[in-house]
Amino acid sequence: MLVRDAMSTLVLTVRSTDTLRRAARLMSEHRVGAVAVLDLDGADEDAALGILTERDVLRAVGAGHDPGTETAGPHTTTDVVFAAPAWPLERAAEAMTRGGFRHLIVLDGRLPVGIVSLRDILRCWAPSGHRHADLRG
Repeated sequence: MLVRDAMSTLVLTVRSTDTLRRAARLMSEHRVGAVAVLDLDGADEDAALGILTERDVLRAVGAGHDPGTETAGPHTTTDVVFAAPAWPLERAAEAMTRGGFRHLIVLDGRLPVGIVSLRDILRCWAPSGHRHADLRG
């Protein structure tokens, strides 16, 4: 099975200047654990990608930052490992395990086309009778 078979094609994005509250609201509304942080560089219209996860927001709030005023930028992971849609799920799981993270942004060329999480991979690997169970927790 490939990453494209497991990934969510809903890629929520925020800018690094958006507040943590906005990012958290998006994640909560759509029941996802991460958003892509996408900023356009006016010089060449090139997009810089990062990722902000629920864990990043939790750490920021736990450290005393106000989510209504604190921006996503300082809490964004920018040394991101990206996946390709044609990667085998085993490769994605290995990258997550090695890097200690739970989400990969999936790129087709330079465009984000999905996000795959450990939960997505587990759903695919679960016995067929359990695939349709709601594993959100």
